[in-house]
Amino acid sequence: MLGGESGLPLTVRAVDRALDILLCFNSEETALSMTQIAERVGIHKSTVHRLLATLEARRFLQRDPANGVYRLGFQIVELASLVLMHMDLPHFAGPYMQRLAVECEETVDLAILDDDHVIYLQVIESPQRLKIAAAVGQRLPAFCTATGKAFLAFLPLDQVERILAGGQPRHTQTTLTNPADLQRDLAATRERGFAISEQEFESDINAVAAPIRDPNGYPIGAVAIVGPSFRMPHERILALGHQLLDATQAISHEVGLAALTRLTPAGSAAASGPPSERKGNP
Repeated sequence: MLGGESGLPLTVRAVDRALDILLCFNSEETALSMTQIAERVGIHKSTVHRLLATLEARRFLQRDPANGVYRLGFQIVELASLVLMHMDLPHFAGPYMQRLAVECEETVDLAILDDDHVIYLQVIESPQRLKIAAAVGQRLPAFCTATGKAFLAFLPLDQVERILAGGQPRHTQTTLTNPADLQRDLAATRERGFAISEQEFESDINAVAAPIRDPNGYPIGAVAIVGPSFRMPHERILALGHQLLDATQAISHEVGLAALTRLTPAGSAAASGPPSERKGNP
């Protein structure tokens, strides 16, 4: 690969320069001309022009046709909203998780996806003497946990393939180590809306999980109910799955309205109108 003046690959230099352009903007300077941007990042105008055109095309910047100045675009707002959604997930999910924990008397947890693992953000332990609970901050593999499969079933195919490229090592006798078997399981998850793990990661532990999805249907979190297999046989897992799906759909709805409110801070009319007129519902 060819190197640039700094010795870094050209593609990295281009990304670095694009980020420098975005970082030119702040609360005091929300609009800048191409000349001002070129001066701040120390790049020739012809190079800045190409970078600005790319950033504008991808909605990271918007150009005012009246005077030619640039401002940060809505893609920045949307990405920031996704970050805030992750930070707010325990706030949105907490009341529903508490209700589920009371109703099912099993452990209920909330997790996000981190590459090929899930990370647990919140855990409400079962009141039973024998209980199963992940620790907050614990990482578990995605392919053999109900929580992880709740993500995998609704992710874009290329992202799933990248996550599964590391293989499917066996953890128990029921771990799905064959890619075709796992794909069939994910298809069943998509059809019913929730994922099931019956002793796939640890023996004698069953779980059911459903995704929290953003307004575009992308899974940004997952809530799971987990317990010992003798208390959670297959029939009960299916019943709990439908109960869980109702909760995660309600959480997704709240997350969608919150995201819409952030994107329309001036009025939020769409978020406050009748349900039939609201936009951004999952």
